[in-house]
Amino acid sequence: MSPFPVVFALYPRITQLDFTGPAEVLSRLPGARVVLASTTGGALPADGGIVFANVVPLSQVKECALLCVPGGFGCAAAMEDLVYLDNVRRLAAQARYVTSVCTGSLLLGAAGLLRGKRAACHWAFRELLPLFGAIPDPARVVRDGNLITGGGVTAGIDLALTVMNEIAGRDYAETVQLGIEYAPQPPFASGRPEEARAQVVAAARAWLDAVWPDRLAVARRAGAALPTGNA
Repeated sequence: MSPFPVVFALYPRITQLDFTGPAEVLSRLPGARVVLASTTGGALPADGGIVFANVVPLSQVKECALLCVPGGFGCAAAMEDLVYLDNVRRLAAQARYVTSVCTGSLLLGAAGLLRGKRAACHWAFRELLPLFGAIPDPARVVRDGNLITGGGVTAGIDLALTVMNEIAGRDYAETVQLGIEYAPQPPFASGRPEEARAQVVAAARAWLDAVWPDRLAVARRAGAALPTGNA
């Protein structure tokens, strides 16, 4: 069985479920070898106080069949980490699949990988995608060529099962889904702004407004910094 390196390109203050959800699924791919990597390697702090140990430096990752770029509150800083973006471009060039979860698509955009492509993103930040020449798509999982992007956080599991279906077939993907008992039945119909009550949407926006100005400013700079023809 040929090895299938699955590389998660991480950065400080990442949302851990953005990558641990897909990793739980993709680690079950035939031949899968999951690699957690960041610019510097070592210990990586995620939001919520979790620290991931023994993360490898991105520069040491030489093989990548599937690249996944998660989102998180640290994505604004990562959009201006030139070493991180260079490695994302390098790994994407050889990957069979290039994927992202949540605001990870903004990082793909900052790396110049989204021009003319349809892409998903967390609902609150989807409107930033055109700054990178991307076409925002509200679907939970969006495919455009070998680019597969997911919406916010939990969409990463849907994305991973979508990829698994293509690689290993429906029976295998459904077996994995059953094995992890992925049968979401949320207690509230508030997982998307179109479904949530107005006061809930307002509260969520107020919570996210704290990061909006910085993220907008960084996305504008990152989009403007792309070479001519890439944004």
